[in-house]
Amino acid sequence: MTAGSPVELAVEAVRYEIDGQPLLHGVDLTARPGETVGVVGPNGSGKTTLLRCVYGTLRPTSGRVLLDGTDAGSLSVKGRARRVAAVPQDAAGTLGLTVREVVAMGRSPHKRFWEQDGPDDAQRVDAALETVGAAAFAARRFDELSGGERQRALVARALVQEPGLLALDEPTNHLDIRFQLEILGLVRRLPATSLLVLHDLNLAATFCDRLYVLAAGRVVASGPPDEVLTQALLSEVYDVRTHITPHPTTGTPNIVYLPQT
Repeated sequence: MTAGSPVELAVEAVRYEIDGQPLLHGVDLTARPGETVGVVGPNGSGKTTLLRCVYGTLRPTSGRVLLDGTDAGSLSVKGRARRVAAVPQDAAGTLGLTVREVVAMGRSPHKRFWEQDGPDDAQRVDAALETVGAAAFAARRFDELSGGERQRALVARALVQEPGLLALDEPTNHLDIRFQLEILGLVRRLPATSLLVLHDLNLAATFCDRLYVLAAGRVVASGPPDEVLTQALLSEVYDVRTHITPHPTTGTPNIVYLPQT
């Protein structure tokens, strides 16, 4: 699969609030072109809110999101979609559609509204379905799929969009171990910049170049996984006891969770 030119992402002092209640408190984050950056943190820390501000379903209360130096808020919906593809946790607007039709939706930012899909579009859809292991159920209705099958279809839709930035919210959710590794390996190999929200810290350590740790809407740590994922930080942020050693094969942090006392 191909992607657009990798985008440089800069999140500058982004704040988001609902009814005066802040969910994000001036978050700063960067992702260099081609980098895979993970956002981790406990439930309610603001990870999904931050990601939605990046791909445009939420508009920051203050601060800005820059894509290659351009304020994303100044771009048209299509203009933003040509640069950023999202893999959300939910899939609105897919009722009654087949998997192939859902994946083909990823081509719409590259077309005028009256244009039909051509042979080139069909080839891209086929390649994306094959890449994520979804070709066997391409003709089935999307809303009849299991959670893992839906997730693979949504990743395929993002791939055919050919973005410079992939924003993925729990892309391994509902997937068995094999597909978790395959999807994250695929994301890692793409030339696009990737921003991933992940719950599994061992996967984040293995596949991300850098991590941002959120807690209560603030960045409390950032940097390479081996600098960020410490026993002290996980105790403070997650309130868990851990034992962390370098993985014997990859050298990345390997986190073992210990019984609570």
